[in-house]
Amino acid sequence: MEKSIYTMGVDVGGSYVKAVLMVYDHKSGNHKLVDKQTEKIRKRNPKDVVVDAVDVILERNKLNYEKDIAYLASTGEGEMVEKKTGHFYSMTSHARGGIFFAPTAKTVVDMGGLYVRAIKIDPRGKVMDYKMTGQCASGSGQFIENISRYLGLAIEEVGAISLKADNPEIPSGICAVLAETDVINLVSKGLSTPNIVKGINLSIAQRVIKLLGSLNTETPIVLVGGMGMNEGMIQAVEELALDNKKKVFEFISHPDAIYSGAIGAALWGGFRHYKLKEKELVHSN
Repeated sequence: MEKSIYTMGVDVGGSYVKAVLMVYDHKSGNHKLVDKQTEKIRKRNPKDVVVDAVDVILERNKLNYEKDIAYLASTGEGEMVEKKTGHFYSMTSHARGGIFFAPTAKTVVDMGGLYVRAIKIDPRGKVMDYKMTGQCASGSGQFIENISRYLGLAIEEVGAISLKADNPEIPSGICAVLAETDVINLVSKGLSTPNIVKGINLSIAQRVIKLLGSLNTETPIVLVGGMGMNEGMIQAVEELALDNKKKVFEFISHPDAIYSGAIGAALWGGFRHYKLKEKELVHSN
């Protein structure tokens, strides 16, 4: 049986397709991230975006899909990935991706485009318990993206601008419509853009801390998903955690946080590949 193989993971979200190439080493467990690609969907067909993301990685690494890729795993909106070998549930993928980033983590917080999930995991990255926000967009990355557009900011600017805040005001709205109205009012009051953005981050961070409390969370906690790369959001979560008198939370962030689902899918794909090979050997004997 081969020592190491190439696997790919593709995470299809509401706004972005994230794809990774991994080397999966079954014997040593020293799995490596080889390459990564993010594609914004915009108004394109997501299936075409997936093909583009996969092809870019294959071409960049001079690999052939049929000959070189042992397993291509999808997660998220998996029906958009036509060439996949198998599919893994999003929570399972993000949990495994979190362990890849932080092997000591006991909780993964998936801060995605549509909701936030706090996931308690075992040392292998298996999901033991979880809590998640509802479908209200004001607690999600999609809300931040919408508000940044209203404020005339690129989504990549939001984190750094939040760090410049000196007197943030937290929106009181509990749903996307009300929260957006709050932001419009804050602009009309003359509140600075950094203070508005920091207030939004603090609003979402409040939900994160509440989730962690209801899950009876164990630390360390690794932050994954698109918002896990937002340095302003990380700061907001850490600030509110310090104010929490009930429990001490230790957070771990990673610059590749947006790829957690794709990485987890690729790793689970490698695991499944070897399990299938082992069954084939048993049956052949």
